[in-house]
Amino acid sequence: MPFLLLIACVFSSLANADESVYPPVGVSMTLQQVSPHVYFVQGQAGVATDNEGFISNAGVVITAEGIVIIDALGTPSLAKTLLDKVRTISDKPLIKVIVSHYHADHIYGLQVFEEQGAKIWAPAGAEKYLRSPNAAERLDERRFSLDPWVNDNTRLVEPDLYVEKQESFTLGGVKFIVSPVGAAHSDGDLTVYVEPDQVLFSGDIIFEGRVPFMGDANSRHWLEVLQRMENRQLTALVPGHGAAAKDPNQPIATMRRYLDYLRTTMGAAVEEFVPFD
Repeated sequence: MPFLLLIACVFSSLANADESVYPPVGVSMTLQQVSPHVYFVQGQAGVATDNEGFISNAGVVITAEGIVIIDALGTPSLAKTLLDKVRTISDKPLIKVIVSHYHADHIYGLQVFEEQGAKIWAPAGAEKYLRSPNAAERLDERRFSLDPWVNDNTRLVEPDLYVEKQESFTLGGVKFIVSPVGAAHSDGDLTVYVEPDQVLFSGDIIFEGRVPFMGDANSRHWLEVLQRMENRQLTALVPGHGAAAKDPNQPIATMRRYLDYLRTTMGAAVEEFVPFD
């Protein structure tokens, strides 16, 4: 067999093997630049089954020495698509993946980045989700509802580090500040601040343009976290869902009003013994 034909066959086999593990997605994904170092992809509105699991955001920070990704999307195939997008603009090594919280739509892509050698950070409290029956049950459900993008090869990935207190590191001259905020939206949440760009990744502390998921929430503490976020000097805020905000105080205020309304309305209903069925 001629040498060039042999090489072509090898690359074709590798591509086919890759697609068998991570089936290609049909949804559109666009890498949007927010600031000199920061990019993100915006998940679509609607439920996961409408969009091949692409309902959450993920961030990408490219430095002179390597890449940091914030959140891992809702399927390995989506994470592979994101990685392919990143490789069109940078060949730097993937150093870290920082997970804002452990919910299915933010973590099922972790194995793709782990295979690239990235170290995974997650907030303290995420281990509660990993140890819960809900984690295994949700994965089984997604293997059915998001087949083939979540399949028998999809697995839950534990972080290398549970972040229990504020941590900072510098990569390629870019300083990152990782701040755990406790159990607000989930059993454990954190934010990531990219200091030279003044960009904050809020995770699901902020939902922009959609109704927040409240299933694991501590709404009282969530409101306290939002209050601490107000009036920060930011050039942009990237939420866990929805568009990036150039005026961060707007989505923060909207979230506060929603949670205040929910607590007031539900509290009154409980006092008046209103049935919830």
